[in-house]
Amino acid sequence: MSCPVLELTQQLIRCRSISPDDAGCQDILIERLHRAGFTVEEINIGDTRNFWATYGGNGQTLAFAGHTDVVPAGDESQWTHPPYEPTLKDGILFGRGAADMKGSLAAMIVAAERFAESNPDPAGRLAFLITSDEEASAVNGTVKVVEKLMARNERVEYCLVGEPSSTGRVGDVVKNGRRGSITANLYIHGTQGHVAYPHLADNPVHRAAPMLDELVSIVWDEGNEFFPPTSMQIANISAGTGSNNVIPGELYVQFNFRFSTESTVESIQKRVNDLLDRHGLRYTLEWSLSGLPFLTPRGALVDAVVNAIEHYGEITPQLLTTGGTSDGRFIARMGTQVVELGPVNATIHKVDECVHAADLQLLSRMYQRVMEHLVV
Repeated sequence: MSCPVLELTQQLIRCRSISPDDAGCQDILIERLHRAGFTVEEINIGDTRNFWATYGGNGQTLAFAGHTDVVPAGDESQWTHPPYEPTLKDGILFGRGAADMKGSLAAMIVAAERFAESNPDPAGRLAFLITSDEEASAVNGTVKVVEKLMARNERVEYCLVGEPSSTGRVGDVVKNGRRGSITANLYIHGTQGHVAYPHLADNPVHRAAPMLDELVSIVWDEGNEFFPPTSMQIANISAGTGSNNVIPGELYVQFNFRFSTESTVESIQKRVNDLLDRHGLRYTLEWSLSGLPFLTPRGALVDAVVNAIEHYGEITPQLLTTGGTSDGRFIARMGTQVVELGPVNATIHKVDECVHAADLQLLSRMYQRVMEHLVV
């Protein structure tokens, strides 16, 4: 017995679409959507393929968002099954992108095909926003498409992102928001010299040590009912020439904040600058903001997603904002209600990434039910 969701997932896995190379995935999706009656607009920017597809009337819009790109497989000899040759074994589908997120894409497309067949003239509008630039730089993908849609005043009331949100079984967790993310690149300036003559040098590592000790102990906020407390982690640190007899002239420290709505970009930056100044350091500090926090409270979209999970999964999902960032942060800028619902995330980005084939079929039914609640 054929399974359209499984077959499409396998077809997509065979495309070696390492970010931002789409490797033909979007051609497959666009052809399917055209046949289902969608109008498809390709919005390709630089090395990134994107498209915006719509179906239906002028009512409220429900968009499904996702990405065709995947992370590299790494040492392919470590895989039990070749990463780009989808392998079904004991009901489990193995392959790079099976869970993140070609399985979700296939579930969305098949759900849309079924929805369009049953609803030839819906009052609402069903849409797709698909990119090939989510796993890498994320600069020419969803963010640029959103800017284009906003410039022409497109309305998108609801968006479901197919990121793998589930932890134990499909639908046990729905992400109804995400923390913000900002990275600091800090350079502490000293004076290079010989270790035997420290009075002729200025060691930036020694100078920065008390500051770093204080930095890691700061409580940035307590979080709130929707978000965990803001966290800070040092990601990289380096100094020195590699020689054991040279005092370094500069110390580089990179640290990242995942922040709740209780903190702002400005409040975090001010506290870091005040800390550096109080310790009397000579420094250069560069900031990179990759996303602001967003939250979708209970409302039409969350209720429709919870209803679909309760109906097909027979569980009530947790609504969480934990984890990393997603392209949902860009779509939320449109004033759109955004949630994430996708497969179990236990093997994403790992060797032998996999997903239960039955989960993809279940997910597709959930997606279709959300469409039926919000588009017709």
